[in-house]
Amino acid sequence: MLTDLHNHTRYFSPDATMTIEELIEGARARDIGQIAVTEHYDMDYPHKDEIFTFNLDEYGKTFAKWRAKSEVSGGPELLMGIEIGWQAHLSEKIKETAGHLPFDVIILSNHLFKGSDVYYSKDAPLMNQQDRNREYIGNMARMCREINCFDVAAHYDYINRYIPSPDSFVLYEDCPGEFDELFDALISKEKALEINTRSIDKQLSKGSKFVFPDPAIIKRYMEMGGKLFTLGSDSHSPETIGIHFKETLQYLSELGVREICHFKGRKPYLDQIDTVM
Repeated sequence: MLTDLHNHTRYFSPDATMTIEELIEGARARDIGQIAVTEHYDMDYPHKDEIFTFNLDEYGKTFAKWRAKSEVSGGPELLMGIEIGWQAHLSEKIKETAGHLPFDVIILSNHLFKGSDVYYSKDAPLMNQQDRNREYIGNMARMCREINCFDVAAHYDYINRYIPSPDSFVLYEDCPGEFDELFDALISKEKALEINTRSIDKQLSKGSKFVFPDPAIIKRYMEMGGKLFTLGSDSHSPETIGIHFKETLQYLSELGVREICHFKGRKPYLDQIDTVM
């Protein structure tokens, strides 16, 4: 059974347009048996005209209705999640947020680079690729060392998403020490590394020759003992639900990955790739 573990709706994520009905129908149309709603929760977001937090109790009550609606209509199974944005000073607030509701999955992400969301960043496109990646992955490693109350580290390649050059990519060789620190934190805490297929789609739209994740990243993670990979489309609209999942699973399989992970009740479950493709 395919699981899409990273999605946003217009009700609680201000940058999304997708209704819950569109999410349910989109998953069903793509044979996705489980789909997580992981609304954005970025505290102290630096761009003051956008608010990326919401009432957690309201979300919990609303999600219960969504889950019942999907069950009555024959699925998919909805998983209640959240995507919490990291900043170094937010450790205690992140812990409080993670414990507020009985989430199925908690995604931890870093959207910021030098104090600005990567989407708006004026610094990132001007830096050379190696320096940019080293700083961002270094912050990802710090994030995963300092925070325990999460299940999945999201889109390690977010720093590259809005770089216009088709030759830009996130490579292991750019910052091997930082990647090893990140992997060590994930593996020691039994957290998952997300393969974000929205990033793949962005590379395709740029006409890049670098589309799928750098194979050296996947191989090094496994070499160090990493076993937990999740797939997330990071969908904000229904047409991208499950996008490029089949091709990505085939790619991972060719690199020696045999299982893909999903979370339910904060517990990891492994599915054989050859049974879900």
